[in-house]
Amino acid sequence: MKNVTIPFSRLSLRDLAQVGGKNASLGEMIQALMPLGVQVPAGFAVTVEAYNEYLSFNSLSKPLENVLATLDRKELTNLADVGRVCRELIMKGNIPERVEKEIRVAYNDLMEFGLNPTLAVRSSATAEDSATTSFAGQHESFLNVTGSNHVLEAVKRCYASLFNDRAIKYRIDNGFADMQVALSVGVQVMVRSDVGSAGVIFTIEPETGNENLIYVTGAWGLGESVVQGAVNTDEFYLFKPALREGKQAIVYRTLGAKQQMLVYGNAPAKKTEFKDTPPALRDQFVLNNADLEQLGKWCLAIENHYGMPMDIEWAKDGITGKLFIVQARPETVHSQHRNVALTEYSLETKATPLVVGKAVGRTIVSGRVVIVKSLADSGKVKAGDIIVADITNPDWNALLRKAICIVTNKGGRTSHASIVARELGIPAVVGTLTATEKLVDGQTVTVSCADGDQGCVYDGRLPWQEKEVPMEVLGETATRPMFILADPLKALEYAAYPNRGVGLLRMEFMINNTIQVHPMALVNYTSLPEDGVKRQIDALTRHYTDKTQFFVDRLAESIGLVAAAFYPKDVIVRMSDFKTNEYAKLLGGAVFEPHEENPMLGFRGASRYYDDRYRAGFALECQALKKVREQMALQNVKIMIPFCRTLEEARKVLAVMREFGLERNVNGLQVYVMAEIPSNVLLARKFAALFDGFSIGSNDLTQLTLGLDRDSAIVSHLFDENDEAVKYLIKTLIEAAHAEGVSVGLCGQAPSDYPQFARFLVECGIDSISFNPDALIRGIQNIVEAEKMVEANLAAS
Repeated sequence: MKNVTIPFSRLSLRDLAQVGGKNASLGEMIQALMPLGVQVPAGFAVTVEAYNEYLSFNSLSKPLENVLATLDRKELTNLADVGRVCRELIMKGNIPERVEKEIRVAYNDLMEFGLNPTLAVRSSATAEDSATTSFAGQHESFLNVTGSNHVLEAVKRCYASLFNDRAIKYRIDNGFADMQVALSVGVQVMVRSDVGSAGVIFTIEPETGNENLIYVTGAWGLGESVVQGAVNTDEFYLFKPALREGKQAIVYRTLGAKQQMLVYGNAPAKKTEFKDTPPALRDQFVLNNADLEQLGKWCLAIENHYGMPMDIEWAKDGITGKLFIVQARPETVHSQHRNVALTEYSLETKATPLVVGKAVGRTIVSGRVVIVKSLADSGKVKAGDIIVADITNPDWNALLRKAICIVTNKGGRTSHASIVARELGIPAVVGTLTATEKLVDGQTVTVSCADGDQGCVYDGRLPWQEKEVPMEVLGETATRPMFILADPLKALEYAAYPNRGVGLLRMEFMINNTIQVHPMALVNYTSLPEDGVKRQIDALTRHYTDKTQFFVDRLAESIGLVAAAFYPKDVIVRMSDFKTNEYAKLLGGAVFEPHEENPMLGFRGASRYYDDRYRAGFALECQALKKVREQMALQNVKIMIPFCRTLEEARKVLAVMREFGLERNVNGLQVYVMAEIPSNVLLARKFAALFDGFSIGSNDLTQLTLGLDRDSAIVSHLFDENDEAVKYLIKTLIEAAHAEGVSVGLCGQAPSDYPQFARFLVECGIDSISFNPDALIRGIQNIVEAEKMVEANLAAS
């Protein structure tokens, strides 16, 4: 007779038919990956043989088939009744003597992990965790189980969960016959994450499928809170090449609210319970840098072993401080689907959102709000509604299929609501905190997930635009189409567009939105007056004793996320180019900025970097870039100096950069200069000797060539990049730069707005053109047409 229990240590993926996907994967990791250092808690599988023996011993197969034959498989009107009767049949059965005896023996073998170890008892279906169907959350798991009697009871309850309403519906949706799927059960020593932390990892970025990054989420307490979406988690992005090189791989992190934590219950009958997370813990990240690096390396090993992107659950024991992998399954959304067309969504109005949260998906929808508190509300939901809830759970899967969007108070981008939304191909906004309070039943709203990481819910039906562009019609171009970017949180979305990198990453946007504090206020923190501004700075920098390190870390992570998203393509970072009036608006900035009558032509760009009034601030910018390139291994980052008026100024800036650890041509560093002043063109060959490339800033070059203020409405009609004088300077620069062997790009709107301007640039032989995201597709189309015309003209001549 076949075994009814097998230790995980003797299992592998070859045993999937005996022990189901979850248990087979745990055994595979213990056998193949523990020798590489990956830690997996011990346990044993109760095999499919035991399940079949249970059905046979209690003569259950035929009664179950008879009940399931009565199911209305089209409308599912009697699903709840059919599921309930099936579960009652299972629970009335008795575990055969042989099966009970082997489970008790296997349980006793786990006693070495404690006199009375706490265990997790998890369902493991034979069709579970395949590369195309995860069955995640369809069957039950039981935590904090102690004693062999309770283990036996939990095994029966796992068997019954094979006939949960959601599991029956899932089998119908995925083409599985009900009796085709058998159940194994995993019994695993629990990691004491109830007093530690736990979470979920995707070895590719879950929204876009970006393969450069590992996405880690976590919260305090047991990991079920993260899987259920009951908390707003901490989030981390790890850069895979940095992990492989042994460099610092954390390129971005955000602190989640982590309102609650799932812990062991106090009462004997209450196995787990939620409690409020103490404020001090809410304000701490659940993983330190060393933990993240360790998990990242394990994830690389797991992904490499399985040969595919993986969905992994981790736990940290709060008593021992040790990390463990408690589950791994194939990622089943992005690994199976590849976009063949790009649909761009954009709202046509700028309203104030009612609630905001994390965006899942990249679309915009409008519909009727239905507040759902439990399955008792399922009758309220009609096809095309927007479901608003505190959280969702797997029991709702049939209900959620009616929705065009899901909005929740709690949860992160690995929560149940997020996973279901991706599988259904609908948008979701999770972790809003107040959606069920601020939205009401029957209200018409518009939900936008088209703005990167942030999802917004607006009152009423707002107009929006949709534009679909098949990727294959764009084609390759000799002229490199690149992005102008500012918001790091949109980088992952835009990296999936057709592009050749980022031609201009605006540092000042990141300083303004992520850091918010003037760098010189951080340099001179101890001498700041004790006022409201300093209290605001204290709140923002509360995790840092060295306030300047706050600036360095936050800026490095903002740049790092963009560079990792686009890796290995070039990302050209322009050093800060605020005007004095803009710098003054930063916290603490008014003290350090002079008043100027015309800031556009004043103390900006290169002139600041070597001046004592800002030199120490520029040092922080350089430290951040040095960290990105050297510690994060993102050497695809290049640096660009804006508004460099003279050759002497260029030499001073390069010398200061060298002093701060950024030396041109060392470790492959390339330094570009913006060509936005006529002097840059007139002395182009001499500037080319100092820099590796030019980027034409067409807005400033136009205003300085024509002698007008582009912010003045009175003379705005004269502002025209197509002016003959402006085009003459552009053509002259390209010729001079190419004569010296350096590249030239252009950043601006004109090549996308005016096909003839794109043609002019192509005819001049420009190397790259950078576009704002909303203009990229149109710009590429203009480049394609321009190159065809140039090629035709050459052929004709």
